[in-house]
Amino acid sequence: MRIEIENTILLFFACAFLGWLMEVICQFAQFRRFINRGFLIGPYCPIYGFGAVTICRLLSRFSGDPLAVFALALLVCGLLEYVTSYAMEKLFHARWWDYSQKPFNLNGRICAGTLIPFGLLGLMIVYWVKPFFFGVFGMLSAQVRSALCAGLSAAMLVDLIISMHVLGKIRIAANLNHADDTESITRAVRERLVEQGRLVRRTLRAFPYARLYSNQLLSDMKAERLRLKAEARRKALELRQEINSREEALRQDIRRLKASRK
Repeated sequence: MRIEIENTILLFFACAFLGWLMEVICQFAQFRRFINRGFLIGPYCPIYGFGAVTICRLLSRFSGDPLAVFALALLVCGLLEYVTSYAMEKLFHARWWDYSQKPFNLNGRICAGTLIPFGLLGLMIVYWVKPFFFGVFGMLSAQVRSALCAGLSAAMLVDLIISMHVLGKIRIAANLNHADDTESITRAVRERLVEQGRLVRRTLRAFPYARLYSNQLLSDMKAERLRLKAEARRKALELRQEINSREEALRQDIRRLKASRK
């Protein structure tokens, strides 16, 4: 049992690193420069680690059916990406990535263009990545395996604390801005925090397309949505009343026409 837990922890970190590496390569291909992707400082993206571990725990039993593994991996990764996007936006008032301009997206949080590769990655994890890394971990001594798990977990915990503090700074800066649109807030926050230290700059550069919100803007947007809903309900009620009025007038005309024929 202990060996299985340690192997799972090490698989998490291995896939988190591979996910980070893939993100860095994609960003380099797009921007022609190194960008340390992810919310954390270290070379890992936990969302990939969690995705890999979840896929291994849930989908290994379907290894006899590659199509089922692909479909379920797509579902698991899509759910994980959606929940992560939603949670990070609610916590730090920022849309860190947005697929609204891409086809087949769901609220801009996930899209087919990322889900299909995630399904393929699920196949790779079940059939190649897990067996390979578990074989590598099996060659390690119990002491080395335990030390790696403890050291990597401690390092990520410290990283998480520091990174949450940095994200908190970004949220505070956004809340202090009174602009009435996300583009102005985002631009002002980036300009204000560019001198706040390397860690803040790293986080902002890691998400070049992030859009920041302030509490006031969120309140205004919520109030506007409520106003629009109320306006839509009012217009729907007026339309319903007009339809009923016309139906009643039509019924009266029909009754008069029938009466005139008698």
